[in-house]
Amino acid sequence: MVGIVVVSHSKHLAESIVELTKMMADSAQVVAAGGLEDGTFGTSFDRIKAAIDEVYSEDGVIVLMDMGSAVMTTEMVIETYETDKIRMVDAPIVESAVAASVSAMCGSDLETILEEIEETKNTPKF
Repeated sequence: MVGIVVVSHSKHLAESIVELTKMMADSAQVVAAGGLEDGTFGTSFDRIKAAIDEVYSEDGVIVLMDMGSAVMTTEMVIETYETDKIRMVDAPIVESAVAASVSAMCGSDLETILEEIEETKNTPKF
């Protein structure tokens, strides 16, 4: 199953997004990597790496980030792996987390999930 990592500057925001995805896709492999080790705001190389390691499989990992240093730190983490199966995605973090989780739970492959996430960029709110 494709794993999903939610990276945010806020521990609570990342955990809440994961909680929301679990309501719709309880068996999906989704983990949060939010905030710094002491719970304050920021992004942590070690937390992101640990989250990727937790959900990694040969099926791949999708990493969703909120902004700024979350993107830069995730890029640095991914550079430490020798695989192309860990993909960062530039998409709405909540909508794409839900779409990716449901799709992963249903057994979709990495490329299919990435295509579905791409569609979340154009989904109107009303």
